[in-house]
Amino acid sequence: MGLVGPSPGNFPQLGRAFYNACMSAFEPTLAHTLSRLAIAESQLLTPFGLTPGHLQKALGEILGHGADDADLYFQTTRAEGWSLEEGIVKTGSFSIDQGVGVRAVSGEKTAFAYSDDLSWDALLDAAHSVRTIAAHGQQRKVKVPALKKSKARALYPELDPIGTLDSTAKVALLEKVERLAKAKDPRVKQVMAGLAAEHDVVLVARADGTLAADVRPLIRLSVTVIAEQAGRREVGSSGGGGRFGLSYFDDALVQRYVDEAVDAALVNLDARPAPAGEMTVVLGPGWPGVLLHEAVGHGLEGDFNRKGSSAFSGRIGQRVAAKGVTVLDDGTIADRRGSLNVDDEGCPTQKNVLIEDGILRGYIQDSLNARLMGVKPTGNGRRESYAHVPMPRMTNTYMLAGDKTPEEIIRSIKKGLYATNFGGGQVDITSGKFVFSASQAYWVENGQIQYPVKGATLIGNGPESMKKVTMIGNDLQLDSGVGTCGKEGQSVPVGVGQPTLRIDGLTVGGTA
Repeated sequence: MGLVGPSPGNFPQLGRAFYNACMSAFEPTLAHTLSRLAIAESQLLTPFGLTPGHLQKALGEILGHGADDADLYFQTTRAEGWSLEEGIVKTGSFSIDQGVGVRAVSGEKTAFAYSDDLSWDALLDAAHSVRTIAAHGQQRKVKVPALKKSKARALYPELDPIGTLDSTAKVALLEKVERLAKAKDPRVKQVMAGLAAEHDVVLVARADGTLAADVRPLIRLSVTVIAEQAGRREVGSSGGGGRFGLSYFDDALVQRYVDEAVDAALVNLDARPAPAGEMTVVLGPGWPGVLLHEAVGHGLEGDFNRKGSSAFSGRIGQRVAAKGVTVLDDGTIADRRGSLNVDDEGCPTQKNVLIEDGILRGYIQDSLNARLMGVKPTGNGRRESYAHVPMPRMTNTYMLAGDKTPEEIIRSIKKGLYATNFGGGQVDITSGKFVFSASQAYWVENGQIQYPVKGATLIGNGPESMKKVTMIGNDLQLDSGVGTCGKEGQSVPVGVGQPTLRIDGLTVGGTA
């Protein structure tokens, strides 16, 4: 089955507005597609004497030996980074990378070659290398459809964010971060800040005749502070970004990041050792959705389910979470870090409902796993670069809101943990078991926050934890734009989000 979002009427009442706003704003348009294709062809084909006709011929060379599918992925990336430490901008970097990845697919097998040489000879050599995966004796003539410009969404501007501020202004921005942090509290002893911008242009040609392109800006500002009191030192961090120009980081937003980082460090200065045991845990909104991403999202990716290695394998239509739990993966939200106009296989991104009111509705798919599972791709074929093969990956993964206020949820706790921020974690896809460390958390008794705690580790099973959700807040938030997801050695930008959640019976590993 293909993954299609249900009608808004099926969602919890307080999730409808967010669903509708995201669903109606950005439909595929040809005008934006033509603009992006013109940019991509001017940077990736024309300078090297290539035309869409050359791409069609290269694909024909692959298919002529019996491959089931083939694609070409051209990419050029310009990236810049600046970092401040100890009051000065210590490092600055700039890089340019470009190349093409050539893939042939036969059944479950994939052959892949890549080159940073974009000449016709190099492209043809790569095509000849990968076609051997499906060699059936003599080559047969295969007519590849004429490449047609496919429609795509327009979710972010076609700008190069690196050029939206000059070098002097970028240095001044980082210096402002340190100045604001030091001025906020005398206990702040050290400030680290980083500014990154990337301009990514991709062009995808597929054996089915698809020709798609995207121009992807991406920025991020990170703030980390170290505070000290009575010989104790604690860290706090914040930051954000998305698919904008660098002017996105205005004075108000920079101040917010600084305030959040400093406040987190100061709170941790007063934190006590976390208790341990099985207890009620309330997760705050926004970034704590990283637990949902890891413990549930990865288990819903098509490759794990096709192979039967996920705890969610073969469970479409079954209850896998408590009533009221609706989880989506949505690559169509404007300007978000995890959003894409088209995925890295040229497929327009979608809003995919994975779990609806606790019932599993579908998986996240790329083209290979979708074909083998007899369903449609969901716009989730992603790769780190032209030197990597695509695989099913999340974009922006979040849970819809419920009908409880955050205050009501906290008041419901007799004894338990309220976790508002997370650091690292890991999950076993096969069993669904996860371990996550809370970087900011509070002990709650009789509905009242008592004091901050540190050293709390959440231990549980993703599918089982979703069945233990007993209250869902009305305060859905997405993260500020900082997420990077790793899978099989590849990293891609993603987004997460959720409302405040109460989960009963989680195991907390503490230090008390």
